[in-house]
Parts: sequence; C-alpha cells; structure tokens
Amino acid sequence: MEPWEMHAWHADYLEACNSHDLERIRGFLDPGVRRAHLPGGAAAWVGDLAELFHGFPDWQWKRIQLVAEDDRIAAHLRGGGTHVGEFRGIAATRRRVNVAEFSMLRIRSGRIVEATGTEPLELLSLLR
Repeated sequence: MEPWEMHAWHADYLEACNSHDLERIRGFLDPGVRRAHLPGGAAAWVGDLAELFHGFPDWQWKRIQLVAEDDRIAAHLRGGGTHVGEFRGIAATRRRVNVAEFSMLRIRSGRIVEATGTEPLELLSLLR
C-alpha cells in the first residue's frame, strides 16, 4: 500500500475500534498476528479489546500522529473512557482516564501481522 492508503486503512481500523465492533476489528488482523510481550493471534487481540470495552464501555481513541512507510505504521494515539466495569481484576472505580498510546504495526495484505507498543501499565496505575 502507498502511504496515503495506509493512512486511510488506519482511519478505517480506528473507526472499527471506536465503534467497538469486534468482528470488524478481527477483519483487520491476520489470524496469527504476533504481539510483543502479549499472547499472539487474532482471538487474543479481540479478547483483550473485549475486556477493555467491558471495563470502559465509552472507550475511544483519537489519532494524534501517524507515520506510514513501506509496510509499517507508527501511531501516537490518546485513549480514554470511564471505568464502570471490572478490568484486569480491578472493580469499577468510575474514574475517567486518558492515556497516551504508541504502536508500531506491520501490515501485509491489509491485515496487521505484527504489533508492538505501549503496555496498559499507565492505564492500570490510574485505576489503583
């Protein structure tokens, strides 16, 4: 894909994420997607998002900056929502959180095949 196509692709992916459409999100993922320091596979990725959306049903991301080159995307996002359900063993706090997120994605045939980025440590620290 050309860089402008990668930008459009990421906008579509982010729209699917912000609508919490897990099946549509799955369509952006290679079934064997590899994630640094996290379980691999599309099912694990979608499961982690389902857990996030359960704990933060109003969670939304905003793209701050995106760089696309060759088969890679580097994204700086802001994510936020209100903690009204259990998340990672932490009962609802009703706190509104907003965190910076950074990710590096490798795309092949319109699907994420590799991903690395920030861990949810900042988010978890805001809930404790």
